[in-house]
Amino acid sequence: MTIAQNNKARFNYHIEEHFEAGIVLTGWEIKAIRAGQVQLTDGYVVIKDGELYLIGCRINALRSASTHVNPEADRTKKLLMHKDQIRRLIGKTEQKGYTLVPLDLHYKAGRVKAEIALAKGKQDHDKRETVKQRDWEREKGRLMRHKVSSRPKD
Repeated sequence: MTIAQNNKARFNYHIEEHFEAGIVLTGWEIKAIRAGQVQLTDGYVVIKDGELYLIGCRINALRSASTHVNPEADRTKKLLMHKDQIRRLIGKTEQKGYTLVPLDLHYKAGRVKAEIALAKGKQDHDKRETVKQRDWEREKGRLMRHKVSSRPKD
């Protein structure tokens, strides 16, 4: 079940490969995620000291958060993956133009997982082409609905 999606990532990047990673979260973050208080739009993944970190994922604390906890909405979250996968990602991101972006957060067996992608940034002309394609698909659907509804009855 999807919790939050990063639609901006699919528009701004060519997605090459998908990976699933666990996330290190605190108790108040889990409660806030279950309440839908998460935003992934400006998130990105960095590699520091051979480990992956999710930056820019905003989890807004609930009003009922504990009084002894000082919730920080933009806290850097550690991502959990196998060492060989991380080494492979390090090799890929050192190549020209590759970056790691979070695509979505979802539940898997009761745990919150992040789907991250190895991606290459799109040029402006690629983005314009994506917008044209989306508009054409929308217009095509509109024409097909109009054509079906204006058919004469037998």
